[in-house]
Amino acid sequence: MTSAANPLKLVFCGTPQFAVPTLQVLLGAGHQIALVVSQPDRPAGRDRQLAAPPVKQAALATELQVTQPEKIRSNAAFRAQLEAIAPDAIVVVAYGRIIPPWMLSLPRLGCINLHGSLLPKYRGAAPIQWAIANGDAYTGNTTMLLEEGLDTGPILLQQTIEIGPEQTAADLFPVMAAAGATLILETLDALVTGSIHPQPQNHEGATFAPLLNREDGRMDFFARTATELYNRWRGFQPWPGAFTFLNGKKLIVHGMAIARESYAARLGFAEPGWVLVEDGRLMAACAANTWLEFKEVQLEGKKRLDAAEFLRGNPLPADARLADGCIG
Repeated sequence: MTSAANPLKLVFCGTPQFAVPTLQVLLGAGHQIALVVSQPDRPAGRDRQLAAPPVKQAALATELQVTQPEKIRSNAAFRAQLEAIAPDAIVVVAYGRIIPPWMLSLPRLGCINLHGSLLPKYRGAAPIQWAIANGDAYTGNTTMLLEEGLDTGPILLQQTIEIGPEQTAADLFPVMAAAGATLILETLDALVTGSIHPQPQNHEGATFAPLLNREDGRMDFFARTATELYNRWRGFQPWPGAFTFLNGKKLIVHGMAIARESYAARLGFAEPGWVLVEDGRLMAACAANTWLEFKEVQLEGKKRLDAAEFLRGNPLPADARLADGCIG
């Protein structure tokens, strides 16, 4: 691993797995991580036992000091701790908290953030997911100087990353995390040498990538084409995924594909939500006379099955319909 040209004393703020590669790269390059700041342990899994976030686990594995304040804006003890460290920079990667003004002004090089989009596009909590869900062919990472606005700070460096046509958010996250870690390292070196000059964002070109919710996974066959539904399924992996309702029961679609144009043309027009079963294949009509093939599904309360196995155990009538609500 390439060593940092100018080793720095850093405070690192991050919580999920996406932030772990950056922490590891900074350590491997020789930077001093004086403190790791992560969100508190949260209940996880079916048993709802407290679980440490991935960044905390990675930090403890390398014997770094970790703190997990519930609040940071008016936390006097936390502020005193950071002021005593006097870091050269604070690196923030998916921490999940708004950085307060006192913290923004503390390090001489500023608070450096890694954001998973080509800002100003996709400001917000879920930029990677929404880029895929909207069918974008590429995305990227941005390093910027944090300020009080949400992802509005001056841009430092950017890198472009292609989105494969079948790539899901779960596939893309580790790719972007690894690339972003290197970008952070390059950014810090360039800030020290003065070879980088922050550039203001074009705020008029900003788009928002809100936090995902369960309803984002609901499939609307009347409003969206097969391509749009497929892209949303890719973007919303592993959560909230894609679901609809069949005979009043929730049907989760774990695998799908866009029907070939020749096949869709042969089927002819069908009302969106109409189901076609043919040769063990499960097809669904979507907007604009487009079709999806469901490859793997899971009916409420049942296990995941490929389409053919599901149809053997759940024969569907000729007039079967999928619904976006609890009717079918």
